[in-house]
Amino acid sequence: MIITKQTKDLQNLDYLSGQVILIDKPVNWTSFDVVAKIRRLTKVKKVGHAGTLDPLATGLLIICTGKKTKEISDYQEQRKKYSGIITLGKSSPSMDLATELTEKELPDNLTEERILEVRNKFLGKIEQVPPMFSAIKHKGKALYKFARAGREVERKPKQVEIFSFEILNIDLPDIHFEISCSKGTYIRVIANDFGNEVDCGGVLSLLRRTEIGEYKVDDAYEMSEFSSMFKDDSKRLT
Repeated sequence: MIITKQTKDLQNLDYLSGQVILIDKPVNWTSFDVVAKIRRLTKVKKVGHAGTLDPLATGLLIICTGKKTKEISDYQEQRKKYSGIITLGKSSPSMDLATELTEKELPDNLTEERILEVRNKFLGKIEQVPPMFSAIKHKGKALYKFARAGREVERKPKQVEIFSFEILNIDLPDIHFEISCSKGTYIRVIANDFGNEVDCGGVLSLLRRTEIGEYKVDDAYEMSEFSSMFKDDSKRLT
């Protein structure tokens, strides 16, 4: 059974045997914050998520508890769909709004035709260099810890696949988009690389994961709503 916002009586479900929960992650929460909160609410130690979302991102997290944690890799392998905004004329070390921004003027020839031309370069199988501000491990230590210490670590590019990349609206410097992609795709890297292609920089200023495989964020519990279904004396994460 998949726990969606249509599922009732959450407190009396068997989370130890295993449940799969659709959660709409709020902004400024880490994916681990959500896992930790659900661990406290359900009183089950074995809880995990099927695909990290950055703190500034919102949207669908698939949470597995108990014996269902064995299925996490099955969900991780499925296609992801995101909507968001690439803001041109800015760059940052984290490729989003989490670190200091550097500004640059937009080129005069930045037409809709040019934007669509650049978009096409990201379709299909592409190579990405993972960002320094990520949880990927180097010698047992997360890359973002090196980044915060001002150290750059060499990273090998990896292949990902972009199944679709729709430009929904162009309101410069903002480009509103929807992307369907494979596991392991960094949308922040697409924003950064897109900006480099048009020679003015780009950051990911908004991101929302709307789908994982057949599962949709519209069916997910908001974290506050899920928490309200439990008698919980612990302090709510903010």
